[in-house]
Amino acid sequence: MSQTPLQASMVRAVSMGQTLGWLVLGMRDLVKLRWISLAHGLVLTAVGGFITLVAHDRFWLLAGALSGFLFIAPVLAASLYALSRELEKQEPARWSTVWRTWTNWQASHDDKLGNDYWCMVQFGLLLALASTGWVVTSAALITLLSPVPIQTPIDFLRFVAGAKDGWLFEIWLALGGVMAAPIFASSVVTMPLLLDRRISLWQAVLLSWGVVLKNPVPMAAWAAILLLMSLLGLGSLLLGLVFVIPLLGHASWHAYRDLINTQDLALRQVPSATTEPH
Repeated sequence: MSQTPLQASMVRAVSMGQTLGWLVLGMRDLVKLRWISLAHGLVLTAVGGFITLVAHDRFWLLAGALSGFLFIAPVLAASLYALSRELEKQEPARWSTVWRTWTNWQASHDDKLGNDYWCMVQFGLLLALASTGWVVTSAALITLLSPVPIQTPIDFLRFVAGAKDGWLFEIWLALGGVMAAPIFASSVVTMPLLLDRRISLWQAVLLSWGVVLKNPVPMAAWAAILLLMSLLGLGSLLLGLVFVIPLLGHASWHAYRDLINTQDLALRQVPSATTEPH
């Protein structure tokens, strides 16, 4: 994927060590914000719990839905990016920051019907479409190729993951990786960039791809960290997501700040927290 000279100059090279540094900075923000951050994890864990409740006896759907849920996590973390931005600017990061993010995220934008105003919504819809595609693909693969009906997690572990014959589990994992790789490349910095700067959706996605192409090894490590921590959250009966989601959300903001040079991009103006009542 080619980039213009301006786009190439905006993408910074990072080291492997910086990926762990993003987690440290994310933890720092989480400790400072406490319940404001953890509330995001509680809400999204509740959504995951609802998905589990609905699909608990149809594991092919449950596996696809929960993994698809991770696809759209960058959108759901938008207010976590905003909170980290307020801390970075040494401005008050409060519940009002969360409210402004979801209801009035660029108040000074005059054209409420233009693509620029709705770019975050458009990207969220694209990720939701990709997530739905994975749910359908995962369900179809397990249903068509499994030797027996898969209804529970035990069935999946016994007849798919632990099967001695066939390659269904390997195919399922490989297919998930093939679908996840371009989604990761398209979203690694896209949402915080759209939240923070006046840039089109297409430009933000191109920059996100540029980040991966310029930093293939650190970005592979970052993707592995995101996946591992997400799996730990899911594997702890979803309870770990209460902590994992805000941590990764805040860390992703710091990843964006290190990876993209934004000095040539205009800020998206939002209502100032200092003008709001405490």
